Amino acid sequence: MKTKTIKYKNDVDLFSQVFEIMNELCHKNSWKDPFLYANAKEIHFAGVQGHEVASKYSGADGIDQDGDCEYKSTIGKTISVTYSGISVKDSWEEQVKYLEEEKIANYANHYQIRYNNFGKILEAYTMSGTKVLEILLSKIKKQFNMAGYTKNGTKKADPRLAVSLTSSEIKKHGTKIQ
Repeated sequence: MKTKTIKYKNDVDLFSQVFEIMNELCHKNSWKDPFLYANAKEIHFAGVQGHEVASKYSGADGIDQDGDCEYKSTIGKTISVTYSGISVKDSWEEQVKYLEEEKIANYANHYQIRYNNFGKILEAYTMSGTKVLEILLSKIKKQFNMAGYTKNGTKKADPRLAVSLTSSEIKKHGTKIQ
């Protein structure tokens, strides 16, 4: 794909052209659809950091100097990120094994990124997967014990677990990279 001069009539026309260019780039490079989930931010962050972009929808978000890595981002006023869609296993032992080997600690590095509403990175931190799991494990266990139910005992439509790294946890245990 060659660099293209964009001539446009209005903002909608410009958006349409950029939309097509982004999709073409993603297809050419075997990247994920940039408009699903946070894929555009993952592609952006990988580029800013010099990481390789992951091509699969599940699993790693990028590939850094240590291998597969996880990106979590927010546009909140403060940096905090959520680990959602965590599958519930049949026993706590199986759950921990899954978190260690497939979901959290299997990634050497996790990146927490705060963007503004204009696609600019305001701050970014990195933390090891083992440290992320250490921080989140008690939160996950609490939810695991109530898997599929809310605090008031009603059944959830989606029984998967979701926990967050708070701003204070990120700033205390992470390394600021931007």
